[in-house]
Amino acid sequence: MDEAGARDVLDAAGLGAGVAGGAELLALGENAVFGVGDLVVKIGRDAPGLLDRARREIAVAEWLRESGVPAVRAAEPAARSVSGHPVTLWHRLPEAVRPAGAGDLAALLRLIHALPAAPVPSRSSPSSGSSGSSVAFELPRRELLGGVERWLRLAGDAIDAEDADYLRERRDGFAAAAAALVPHLAPGPIHGDALPRNVLVGPDGPVLVDLETFSSDLREHDLVVMALSRDRYGLGGEAYDEFCRVYGWDVREWEGCAVLRGARETASCAWVAQHAPGNVAALAEFRRRVASLRDGDAAVRWHPF
Repeated sequence: MDEAGARDVLDAAGLGAGVAGGAELLALGENAVFGVGDLVVKIGRDAPGLLDRARREIAVAEWLRESGVPAVRAAEPAARSVSGHPVTLWHRLPEAVRPAGAGDLAALLRLIHALPAAPVPSRSSPSSGSSGSSVAFELPRRELLGGVERWLRLAGDAIDAEDADYLRERRDGFAAAAAALVPHLAPGPIHGDALPRNVLVGPDGPVLVDLETFSSDLREHDLVVMALSRDRYGLGGEAYDEFCRVYGWDVREWEGCAVLRGARETASCAWVAQHAPGNVAALAEFRRRVASLRDGDAAVRWHPF
């Protein structure tokens, strides 16, 4: 999905016109995100299952509100389906007063990881949740490797077939290894993509954003992300130490860390692959990442994309 296509969906939803200054593109990746006045509009791809994911994201936001976790709030209670794309509306947050740090993320993760299981629908009352919550939904497992096949297919002939097959083999191996892990922390709700970029520090403090990967799984998933950021993406040692200090534990002490790291590296390579057609920078980054995995070089720097 490119910007032009996303703006067509925005217009079809009746959200692209009539706003002073027009719709501002804020991000373009797995979703297209626009600022429209006091709202943020998130447009997903036209892929199976993404409308259900968008609906769940809204339910998660309401659950977090009820639970006292600072997080972005939905401006509409339901996701729209527009030209096959899921569209959700969110209240626009104030401008950040400073960049989010590793400690800000860790503090929010402590709140999330202290939550009980999500309020699943009651058999006797499907419209209400357990534990007094007004929302009811089920959090899925963190299917970290679930998108690999779709991303590789989107890459098509832009990437070498041998590289695609190599990632498929890694996916299968790490999926089996992850299923056999014995966690150190009690499993439960997780963010699923726990990075400082998904935290905004406003006038009232840090707020969690981008809730679409919320899951119920190993809490270690949220912690491995930062360990990988330290090793691959240039996160400084002091920042990582601050993250561990605020959270209270370093996931690298856990013997399963390498398995979840390997799974996330595999998914990250495949995610970049989908952007390779027509994008020279994406193709170069994809090749860099795959080569480092083939060489077993855990120190090669990866560039955010």
